[in-house]
Amino acid sequence: MAMMFGIWWVWLSVALALALVEIVLPGFIFLGFAIGAAALAVIVAVIGMPFGAPVAVALFAGLSLIAWIALRVIFRNQRSRARIIRHDIND
Repeated sequence: MAMMFGIWWVWLSVALALALVEIVLPGFIFLGFAIGAAALAVIVAVIGMPFGAPVAVALFAGLSLIAWIALRVIFRNQRSRARIIRHDIND
């Protein structure tokens, strides 16, 4: 089981699965986890996995938190604002 944390395509598969969950249940929660898993897949593919499974999970959690915060900052002002019309155009 610990060996699976060092394989980049496992993290990429987790990222894709979490992105699909985000499509079904939108809210930018699972998207942060998906970005964290994709970033860890890139890290594992580039430098390998010189650390153990607990460090990989902690790194995944940290990257996911950073991605979630970044998503909140980016999409903060893009809320749907309905226009309220207070007068009739026929008046």
